[in-house]
Amino acid sequence: MAGPTRISQRVLPREPIDRLAEPLARFMNIQASSGVVLLLVTIVALGLANSAWAEPFLEFWHTPIALVWGDQALELSLLHWINDGLMVIFFFVVGLEVKREIVHGELRHMRQAMLPIAAAVGGMVAPAAIYLALQFGQPGQAGWGIPMATDIAFVVGCMALFASRIPRGLRVMLLTLAIVDDIGAIIVIAVGYTREVDLTALALAFGMMAVVNGAARLGVRSFLVYVVFGVLMWFFFHASGVHATIGGVILGLMTPARAYLGEGRIALFVQEVSELFHGDPDDEPNRAAEVSHLRKAAREMVPP
Repeated sequence: MAGPTRISQRVLPREPIDRLAEPLARFMNIQASSGVVLLLVTIVALGLANSAWAEPFLEFWHTPIALVWGDQALELSLLHWINDGLMVIFFFVVGLEVKREIVHGELRHMRQAMLPIAAAVGGMVAPAAIYLALQFGQPGQAGWGIPMATDIAFVVGCMALFASRIPRGLRVMLLTLAIVDDIGAIIVIAVGYTREVDLTALALAFGMMAVVNGAARLGVRSFLVYVVFGVLMWFFFHASGVHATIGGVILGLMTPARAYLGEGRIALFVQEVSELFHGDPDDEPNRAAEVSHLRKAAREMVPP
């Protein structure tokens, strides 16, 4: 690690903001940091919920927040913005990790993927069956979907707290279980608890999915393009009545798991830069064109 750090400090200009940003970046790069933050905010939330400030604390999460454009508005409580908005980002990241395992890791073979899939399905079906066996014909029968819920987000956060102490196979199993459990929950809500699904909005959501897939196949590299169509996909899923977190899962699984520029091309890039700046200084027209191509390549450099 010392070599690259010395090179970056020697080559890249150092700004005053770097002194503030670098410690935060180092903390964010620690795998256990998310687990530490999760544990701390959980302790604070439990303390507030059981204190004299419990009522205003709970009311705070029902604060309405609206996005308004023209005569249209999307108004949700703060709690719903978290559950239907920020959780999309969580499942997007989980989808990325599962996609990487499908392409490079332990889920490359269907036989290995069957265990977490079966565990997720069993973890949903068995509690619902027990609940129905106890409540069948009773007023509480309609609540059969409640025991199917799994707080897998909390499990993944706690798993990050122990970082390398968690076996890789267990981590992959829980991440896959999270995806299957989320998809299963969405199906349950759509079939058992959604009074009406807006098929037009649902079709538009799948249309945005097709646009994202088409852009990837065409080689579109602009991050902004995918953000725009990803947000539109989220909006249409939400408008359809289907839980919007499915959009994060889909985008995560659609994201390429291989680097656009691998080690070989990066080495070639460095060689091209060296030859360019040590070449003929009189060849200015070709030099300008080459600099433009190299700048584009530098933006695309992603570690393998």
